Amino acid sequence: MSSKAIDDSRYSEAIKSLRTLESRYPFGAFAEQAQLDIIYAYFKNAEPEASKAAADRFIRLHPQHPDADYAYYMKGLASNTASMGLLERYLPMDLTRRDPGQARVSFNEFADLLSRYPDSKYGPDARQRMVALRNRLAEYEIHAANYYLKRKAYVSAVNRGRYVVENMQQTPAVPEALAIMVEGYQHLQLPEPAGEALEVLRLNYPNHPSLDSNGNFVGYKVFEDVDPSIWSTLTFGLIGSSKPKIHDAPPPQPPVVN
Repeated sequence: MSSKAIDDSRYSEAIKSLRTLESRYPFGAFAEQAQLDIIYAYFKNAEPEASKAAADRFIRLHPQHPDADYAYYMKGLASNTASMGLLERYLPMDLTRRDPGQARVSFNEFADLLSRYPDSKYGPDARQRMVALRNRLAEYEIHAANYYLKRKAYVSAVNRGRYVVENMQQTPAVPEALAIMVEGYQHLQLPEPAGEALEVLRLNYPNHPSLDSNGNFVGYKVFEDVDPSIWSTLTFGLIGSSKPKIHDAPPPQPPVVN
């Protein structure tokens, strides 16, 4: 009954049935299957905290279970959506502007999965999600750096840019971070580190918009006082962005316990 409810996307009904099933059969394959299924049902019912708690419970009860990797995988998914409200779930919002706390937790939990189960069948998807989460965290640092640049807090802006360059290499945010460093160092009248960052920018990203056709730095960004998007105004910049969505494939259904 619960599997039929899950297949029909009646997740609240499935959760009730799974609770009843586990209470009647607290041990054995039926209970283990119900515990895995309810992780998925909670997640699909937009209850990420309950999904994560159910995953933790399964891991605690069955640390050596052959399907424990699924519980670790679902923990990462649930953490990634734990702080989202209705707007984030159903509207195209720029998540790089949100507090990155849950993204960091999710990244670390996917890393835990790969460390414990390097050959898990959920590994390839977890790796893709980690790349997307890392890109999001790097973009958050860029937003923070822009905030500091706009307020002429150049030391803080440079520190944010340098953090991306040193710790988030190969993310799309690196060229922006280098341009921020050049801009900040120039305002701080520090020509030597500005020149070093500019040289890296020229060599690796010669077509960056902060450079002219001769490779001269022409300035990073002009900050506008007013964003023309009414949605951006009403939602503090979270809506109205043209940024692509991160990797967001639906999670697989739970494995069948043998």
